Amino acid sequence: MQIPEITGETLKKILDHSSDEIFVIDGNGRIIFVNKVCEKHYGLKPEDVVGKHNAELYEKGYWKPSIVPQVLKEKKPVTIRQTTYIGAELLTTAVPILNEENEIELIVTTSRELQTFKSIKKVRDSQPEEAPHSIPLTNCSKMKDILKVCEKIAKVDSTILIQGESGTGKGVLAQYIHDISSRKHKTFLKLNCAALPEDLLESELFGYVEGAFTGANRHGKKGLLEIADKGTLFLDEIGELPLSLQAKLLQVIQEKQYLPIGGYQTKKVDVRIIAATNRDLFEMVGNRSFREDLFYRLNIIDIYLPPLRERKEDIIPLTYNFLYAFNKKYEMNKIISQECLDIFYEYHWPGNIRQLENVMERLVVTSDQTIGRNDLPELIAQNIKPQTQLALPSKLDDAIEHVKKVLVAQSYEKYKSSRKVAKDLNISQTRAVKLISEYCNRDV
Repeated sequence: MQIPEITGETLKKILDHSSDEIFVIDGNGRIIFVNKVCEKHYGLKPEDVVGKHNAELYEKGYWKPSIVPQVLKEKKPVTIRQTTYIGAELLTTAVPILNEENEIELIVTTSRELQTFKSIKKVRDSQPEEAPHSIPLTNCSKMKDILKVCEKIAKVDSTILIQGESGTGKGVLAQYIHDISSRKHKTFLKLNCAALPEDLLESELFGYVEGAFTGANRHGKKGLLEIADKGTLFLDEIGELPLSLQAKLLQVIQEKQYLPIGGYQTKKVDVRIIAATNRDLFEMVGNRSFREDLFYRLNIIDIYLPPLRERKEDIIPLTYNFLYAFNKKYEMNKIISQECLDIFYEYHWPGNIRQLENVMERLVVTSDQTIGRNDLPELIAQNIKPQTQLALPSKLDDAIEHVKKVLVAQSYEKYKSSRKVAKDLNISQTRAVKLISEYCNRDV
């Protein structure tokens, strides 16, 4: 019987269907091959990895610790535990291939998720090394641009307004800005302005002095502004802040001082304010439910977080991130089918990242070993396009998109102003700015 020749393409198919990640690095530290499992472990496709230097990806925080320095030093196989930035826990073995001069020609590493090795007790593990700086989970070019902006604004103390739909990760971004700022060793506090009634909200934010009101703590109470001094205060859902408190917050931002409830002496405070909202503050200013002067004070640096449906590159790595997290939390080892991943990629996710996280928790808890199409909640199942249409946009959608583009382009050509376009099309200015940027290739 003649044994068929294994071509390079056939070999690649075989390696891509391996359950283990296979990573090959040349003697200069450049990645020359990785199979498809890398997407499951790092949220990166093979084409995003091959050609890059191993050190470059490590320094960006995609995994820790690095196994390569130890292999280069010892020139013999090394096995360690690693953690990736989307939460995979790996058992990684690196094997050096030496040439005739005893120099490393290639390093071949294989990685398998650690859950399958629970019975192994003795694994050689390096001492924990300081991890490279943690980066928010994204492969989306829009988000990468936002992170570059964050790196710049983290160096100053300007007030920041983060806008975006509910569940897009505004709090995560606020924490990231704090973590890379000069205030990173000080306090980061969050206050949800919609979670408390007005009187409690005021006392939480500004604190009160002894005897300020009936039932008050006899020693008074420090407010979050005082507790966050020299740090960062994140005010979530700022659009829900009552008008009476908006004036007091404006004083804090402008004068770096405030008056506690019942007090007669102002307190100075050095705190950075980051606010967030899913509401249209510009529209609220127009109907006088939000102070115009506070809006412009908050809006010194404006960041718009795109919804998950506009960040499709992030759906799969986020899915694996939550899968690893809930597997660990509930001591399970569930896997997810490719069919489910395809459905997730096409779904519109109205609840954004928060909805994806909640769905993954449910699936890890309720599914069998492999999460399949039939395990999906009805909310997602009833919105799945027929399989034959998954990759094809509908003619109706195309027509609607074309009409939107024409209307926005015509309006902007006529008025040259986002405010006038918003009025002409009866939409918010925030949305008008976004559409003009998208359809007219203009920054306004």
